[in-house]
Amino acid sequence: MKYIQSATNPQVKQWKKLLTKKERDKSKTFIIEGFHLVEEALKNKAEIETIILAENVDLPPGLDYGSVPLVKVTDEIVRSLADTETTQGVFAVCQQPSSVNPEGKTFLLIDSAQDPGNLGTMIRTADAAGVDAVIVGKGSVDIYNPKVLRSAQGSHFHLPVISDDLHVWVDKLKEQATPIYGTALENATTFKEVQAGGRFALLVGNEGSGVSPDLLAKTNQNLYIPILGKSESLNVAVATGILLYYLKIA
Repeated sequence: MKYIQSATNPQVKQWKKLLTKKERDKSKTFIIEGFHLVEEALKNKAEIETIILAENVDLPPGLDYGSVPLVKVTDEIVRSLADTETTQGVFAVCQQPSSVNPEGKTFLLIDSAQDPGNLGTMIRTADAAGVDAVIVGKGSVDIYNPKVLRSAQGSHFHLPVISDDLHVWVDKLKEQATPIYGTALENATTFKEVQAGGRFALLVGNEGSGVSPDLLAKTNQNLYIPILGKSESLNVAVATGILLYYLKIA
């Protein structure tokens, strides 16, 4: 097992760069942190380049890491890589999936979601609801942002999560006779008036401004969730969960 002690080691410098979107896009890799995410990556056969461990940390007995290289590093290096206040001292560098053309009947389309916690929660919720793929549009936070990965709790390894042009996807899905349900307050019906029939794409939007008007103009129908109390609105991730489960089950 390799042991790196210097924070100026070229490999360490490269790992630290993966905390930036620019380097993740360039290298087509990303870094995950914590036992749960590393275990999910291993269990779901993700392409892992390296597992990084603090000096006093070991992988759980019985966890099959195959031929993936293990590297031990100092606490100083661990702190430089950590995106959490209390790190578990375990990381992995993973390859981004190559171009994916997901198939299926149910999709979540996300327009300009900028809060990493919300985006990760929506990805995790789509996974829990049995959605076939998540398409994240332009203007959204990076799908491999450390906080997005942490909020998604390993769902990136369970279903396709893709950054792409939503206009292209909306047109493509409509050609396949997949109904597109937008989320809006105006020119919309309550969600309970819809019967999805097993095939749908749900389009949700920015935390403050919602779905862009040019995308809403392409939907088959726009939905809203009635507010029964005094709150002005629902958090977008909560609203997404309500709508996904209703459309899947109704």
